[in-house]
Amino acid sequence: MGQIGRHAIPFVYKKTKAKEIRVTWTSDSIVSQMTCEEMRAEDNASTIIQFVLLGFSDRPNLQGLLFGMFSIIYIVILIGNSLIIIITRSDAALQTPMYFFPENFSSLEICYVSVTLPRILVNLSTQDRNISWLGCASQMGFFLMLRATECFLLTVMAYDRYVAICNPLHYPLVMNRKMCIQLAVGSWLGGIPVQIGQTCQIFSLHFCNSNQINHFFCDIPPILKLACADTFVHEIAVYIVAMLFVAVPFMSILTSYSKIISTILRLPTARGRAKAFSTCSSILLVVLLFFGSATITYLRPKFSHTAGIDKLLSLFYTIVTLMFNPMIYSLRNKDVIAALKRLLLKKIV
Repeated sequence: MGQIGRHAIPFVYKKTKAKEIRVTWTSDSIVSQMTCEEMRAEDNASTIIQFVLLGFSDRPNLQGLLFGMFSIIYIVILIGNSLIIIITRSDAALQTPMYFFPENFSSLEICYVSVTLPRILVNLSTQDRNISWLGCASQMGFFLMLRATECFLLTVMAYDRYVAICNPLHYPLVMNRKMCIQLAVGSWLGGIPVQIGQTCQIFSLHFCNSNQINHFFCDIPPILKLACADTFVHEIAVYIVAMLFVAVPFMSILTSYSKIISTILRLPTARGRAKAFSTCSSILLVVLLFFGSATITYLRPKFSHTAGIDKLLSLFYTIVTLMFNPMIYSLRNKDVIAALKRLLLKKIV
């Protein structure tokens, strides 16, 4: 067989002793084929300038119901946390370290829920599920930073309760105003560099499989599914960050509350023990829901992720626990209720 084209690259396959078959490919055709494939891959990777948040589009008959339910939840979260901020700032009796962290926590909850829920409501009401590449990256970045702040603040609040209950005589010395401010600032800022880095790392990937995110916000697992390249290194980075920002705080909180419960068991009266257990059990339930769902989402293997389970777990650590936090951490407190009554009386008079 003669040469084809200008530059032939021979490949010889010996079939028998007497005969050999010579196959020739042109280098031009190989280069042309490789160039076309690379261009197609680059085109696929570069064409995704926006994503589609599928959200709850698989439940078309429930769009109105979901919109109403999420609207009520959003209003409840905003009102509950705003009340705590107003009460703690307006009442001089609550200007203590004990109420300093719940005030910070309420401010965080308003920011945290506002990263995801308004977008969900827009998608449900308009059925416009498009989100730009920058919008998706921004949502993920703010979500990760605020979630890290929530993990740290919950840990600090557990430590605050541990000192107050287990070492009450040292509480004013240990949890002085300077220490409280340092812990709060550290909680707000501690996760920013790492989470910005992780967001940049994930959005430096090329996305060519699809632009449809089977989730109701831009979270890490569904975004990684869209990547063209191998995401093993990114998955390892996610595991490491999840261990530092989720698992370690979770274990610290459990340690604090185990010591608190041990102290409660030594209380002399059954009524005192029952009241303390009621408060601790409520807090631990919310902590378990928040950290448990987040741990399962980010620490389980990639192959075990399914869209339905991921959405369900995400609802717990993005919406459900946030609805109960104001009631559990502050609004059940008798001092806060008394301050609320005084505030309402001032408004009426």
